Amino acid sequence: MESPDASTLAATVLGRFAADIGHAGRPFVLGISALQGAGKSFLAAALVDAAAERGWGAVALSLDDVYLTRAERAALAADVHPLLRTRGVPGTHDLALLASTLDALAQATPGRPVAVPRFDKGRDDRYPAAQWPTVADVPALVLLEGWCLGVTPEDDAALDLPVNALERDEDPDGRWRRWVNAQLASYAPIWARLDALVVLQAPSWDVVATWRDEAERPLRERGDARAMDAVELARFLQHYERISRWALASLGATADLLVPLDRHRRVARTRRPAAPAIASRLAPTRGR
Repeated sequence: MESPDASTLAATVLGRFAADIGHAGRPFVLGISALQGAGKSFLAAALVDAAAERGWGAVALSLDDVYLTRAERAALAADVHPLLRTRGVPGTHDLALLASTLDALAQATPGRPVAVPRFDKGRDDRYPAAQWPTVADVPALVLLEGWCLGVTPEDDAALDLPVNALERDEDPDGRWRRWVNAQLASYAPIWARLDALVVLQAPSWDVVATWRDEAERPLRERGDARAMDAVELARFLQHYERISRWALASLGATADLLVPLDRHRRVARTRRPAAPAIASRLAPTRGR
């Protein structure tokens, strides 16, 4: 998503929830759920800028910021399944760190600033805590974005057949995918803290894979050591394919604001789903 589109969409999103944010009396937690390459980080950054124009402090936080450390994922790989060495799937995030950060932001002061976690994807590990940015005032808006934000577990029967070669060859008994699916239940308390959920809806999984390749291409062209070739990228994406397909099928009905995108990441139109949204369904436990 290009910056002008993100800015325009940010104005629409902020307008939709402005009254709720203004009357919240605490940080309004707005979730942004979108698959890889859909533009969630661009939108979160644009929303921070748009909030500032209204005089509201805003903080952007990503699920990517709270990955388990490389050592912790290595332990999971040894104890549970080798595929858990790769970050990203449910079960590879530090949910306690995320929850404590959300709690602390609601009490931030200049005398007790809050350090916001950041993850270094180049090193595949967290930045040292001393390098995390700090927030010294309670923000009006907290933007929590992530590729699987709001996703709930699939029915167990849906896990029987592999969806790709990775599952077929490296998870033949389904142990990894069943463990990952089960972990989604432990994310429910985090989803319950969302005051609203915005979903950027990709057209299809195949388009998502194309977007991810577009992001990788500049790295390959400049010979970056972190760049993945076509084979490596295809295998990498297969870690996320199952849950991504499930998100495409299920999240549209749970969004408070659904933003359909075309293959060029252009916004067709925004709409509010007719079905009860995630914030409504989780109202009894939402807001701490």
